[in-house]
Amino acid sequence: MHTILITGGAGFIGSHLTRLFVTKYPNYKIVNLDKLTYAGNLENLKDVENAPNYTFVKGDITDLSLLRELFVQYKFTGVLHCAAESHVDRSITDPLAFINTNVVGTASLLQAAKEGWNGQYDEKIFYHISTDEVYGSLGKEGFFYETTAYDPRSPYSASKASSDHIVRAFYHTYHFPVKISNCSNNYGPFHFPEKLIPLCIHNIINNKPLPIYGKGENVRDWLYVEDHVRAIDTIFHKGKIGETYNIGGHNEWTNIDLVKELCRQMDEKLGREKGTSEKLITYVTDRAGHDLRYAIDATKLKNELDWLPSLQFEEGLSKTIDWYLNNKEWLDEVTSGNYQKYYNKQYGV
Repeated sequence: MHTILITGGAGFIGSHLTRLFVTKYPNYKIVNLDKLTYAGNLENLKDVENAPNYTFVKGDITDLSLLRELFVQYKFTGVLHCAAESHVDRSITDPLAFINTNVVGTASLLQAAKEGWNGQYDEKIFYHISTDEVYGSLGKEGFFYETTAYDPRSPYSASKASSDHIVRAFYHTYHFPVKISNCSNNYGPFHFPEKLIPLCIHNIINNKPLPIYGKGENVRDWLYVEDHVRAIDTIFHKGKIGETYNIGGHNEWTNIDLVKELCRQMDEKLGREKGTSEKLITYVTDRAGHDLRYAIDATKLKNELDWLPSLQFEEGLSKTIDWYLNNKEWLDEVTSGNYQKYYNKQYGV
């Protein structure tokens, strides 16, 4: 009987991960700890909120007293640490919030787990979910490997790199049972529309400008979120203690090509004349420290644990668009109020 703590389980990746574990493992007890910031939304989990093996706790991962109480109360056998501030633009505006959540929060969680498990690490797992952005920026060639040296360029990626180092320090110093994965850009349902794909979907629906940084030449490797959490599941159960695994989608796209494909599919699905949505593309001043290219080599994950992504990007994008078109009420709700103020401040359009 496993009792697993999922942090940030009401967020984008976290809600998909929570749903997978609650439904796939009915004999596991799943506790979702989430602060419910702007990106955390319990409506993401309506379909499992009444499951007998699921419990939600509202709380902050920087609250060490709360974490200690939870480890005493639930006697966790595993942690899936997904909670993080994750939007680069916000990290440029408010870097200390990212350092507090991503660095102090991770250290607090590690300390609470270390105290709670008290050296009894058999069948215990602390799984830290990280990002490929810790590796820095690639040129037109090459890939990120698990052995690639860290070279973070934004307050967000620096805070995630710091948290990765702290997790590894606990492994080496205390023989603590950690696993780490670094993933490429995720996309899919329930994604808060400050990120490129849901933002553009929302704006196309409402005939608003599509803000593209610089010339749109930045390249990202896109990973469908359900493939990502399937990989996490695989690593959690089969990966080696102390190891890092890169998770990639094998789908490299420039931002401008991605947005044009999104426009093409949206015009088709909305019954608009071809080329209508492309006219909404608006180039805006590039982001400070904007990394040119990310690309993951996920060979280790394939060779050791037999994982591959299930979807190519065009198919995953189509499924994502369909979800947003069928869930306009969710989209309208999360794009109201403070989000609009932030959006206008960030993009000025």
